[in-house]
Amino acid sequence: MADHAGVAAPCAAAAEAMFLPFLAMFASIYLVGYFIVFRRWRARPRAEAASCFTSLFHGTPAALLALRAVLPRHRAAATAGGGSSLALLASPNTAAEAQVLDFSTAYFAVDLAHYLLFLPGESLFIAHHLATLYVLATCRHAAGAGAAALLPLVVLAEATSAAQNVWTLAGMRRRDSPLAARVHAAMSTPFYAAYTAARAMLGAAWFVRMVRFFYASSGGGGRVPAWAWASWTVVIGAGIVLSILWVGNLWLEYFRERKESKQLKSSKKQ
Repeated sequence: MADHAGVAAPCAAAAEAMFLPFLAMFASIYLVGYFIVFRRWRARPRAEAASCFTSLFHGTPAALLALRAVLPRHRAAATAGGGSSLALLASPNTAAEAQVLDFSTAYFAVDLAHYLLFLPGESLFIAHHLATLYVLATCRHAAGAGAAALLPLVVLAEATSAAQNVWTLAGMRRRDSPLAARVHAAMSTPFYAAYTAARAMLGAAWFVRMVRFFYASSGGGGRVPAWAWASWTVVIGAGIVLSILWVGNLWLEYFRERKESKQLKSSKKQ
């Protein structure tokens, strides 16, 4: 283990400088969205659209980068057997995993600045971003381990990101554009279903597996400090609950609108 940690530490240090380039990249993308792509939109929708535009350059790439970083390690551990797959969850972060953490940290830092500057009243989103930054930063810099446990959650969380951003942008324009209204309506049910499967089901299942391992093994034999995995449990658990409540409200609104539409059609026939 000492050799493993000794190899992983220099690799993580080598990826240290990637946060600032990623930060500059996401800030530039946001500014392009705000000042060029959506320059004709009104102030608040313009800022929200620029945020969605930036997220398009984070979500899917983050999911793919995270998948590339952790999938080979999990496959190798599963092939080795003997509890290696679970032990991997507390292993030191690799350079590839550190790069993903830097990538997402930079994005959430830029998006947090967006909320603080343009939408300071959105306390729930601000709290979400602060909590996410806490988990990413402590895994990357304080614990230096546990990315193999956290990054599968990044894959699941960002798997529906592109669809969510397109759906959100279409929803913002649906009253002004018939095309946007059709896109929003067509995407709603598939997006709700995909989001529910990824976050409420698969994400929750992986979260339970991760927490059970950390609790049973005391953070993988102390490789992930107790304060780290315990705080990650609280923060991520709360995030999953909020995600379930959010998509649950969307489903309720969907079925309520569907019921009202059927009642309206029935009354017209009469």
